[in-house]
Amino acid sequence: MSAYLTVIGECLVDVVQSETSAPKAHVGGSPFNVAVGLARLEHEVLFVGRHGEDEHGRMISRSLRAQGITSVLEPDSQPTSVAEATLDPTGQASYEFTLDWTLPSAEELEAACRRLAEQAHPGVQPPVELLHTGSIGAMLQPGAETVKQLIRDTREHATISYDPNYRPSIIPDRDAAREQAEVFIGLADVVQASTDDLDLLYPERSHEDTMRAWLEMGPALVVITRGASGAMALAGSGAVDQPAVPIEVADTVGAGDSFMAATLSMLRRLGLLGAARREQLRMIPREQVEEVLAAAAQAAAITSSRVGAQPPTAEELDAALEAADVAVAPEQVDG
Repeated sequence: MSAYLTVIGECLVDVVQSETSAPKAHVGGSPFNVAVGLARLEHEVLFVGRHGEDEHGRMISRSLRAQGITSVLEPDSQPTSVAEATLDPTGQASYEFTLDWTLPSAEELEAACRRLAEQAHPGVQPPVELLHTGSIGAMLQPGAETVKQLIRDTREHATISYDPNYRPSIIPDRDAAREQAEVFIGLADVVQASTDDLDLLYPERSHEDTMRAWLEMGPALVVITRGASGAMALAGSGAVDQPAVPIEVADTVGAGDSFMAATLSMLRRLGLLGAARREQLRMIPREQVEEVLAAAAQAAAITSSRVGAQPPTAEELDAALEAADVAVAPEQVDG
């Protein structure tokens, strides 16, 4: 039986506008996008994110159902969070937010996750191999403290992944944001950030220095996305540079989240998720890091080729990898 991959963080409605088009509403939020990316890559996904009973919340509920994602939280009485995204002529997005991030306790969330997994697979205790978080959900209080506690509890049996996706408009105190991010980095096995994140959080040092500092905090793998310049990664086995896949860009909304989802999917394919495999992940060979980044770059390119956060399906990603002559190892996951 397939294990669950769990994502906790914000889900919201992106109202996207540009100089050339009328505003359009899309369901989004970085953790939500990662959950969708994992579901489209044919993983069973539990999503922990709040939304309201309003029209925007109903959009989120419909999207979760359409992707086959199990929502842990029912809609509540507070307004659904909204992000107003403005695209510049190159397709890059800037955001303004209206947010609420209040959660039940970590204990309640753990119990709800177990109950839903057992309902889907009666008589079986489905394993949770991964807990992913990041962005607003790991920064904004009061919910960020609950997320932190849930990660500490879950780390005993699951791989932890984290993407800071830092938003100064939400957390203007850079020192506080950096301190919070470093707590999560210390708990994580896989960390992904963008060069924008690094420039905002650590303007005084190089990207490479930050990657080395983060790796020393405990993660097995640190990945940095660089937009049109591709990505780079650092593991105990060494550094890897991944060029961007040439593509006609529609916009970049959700591209980094697709990269994250494909990275995690590839690590699962390689049999490296779950706390029991933590040491294996820490010893990941450089060749496997190259394989992971090549697949993630293809996923990000597919997403960038279409409007909005639309990550690839497993079939689309496999076809892109085949067309690019990228070798992918056979599935190594039991069950």
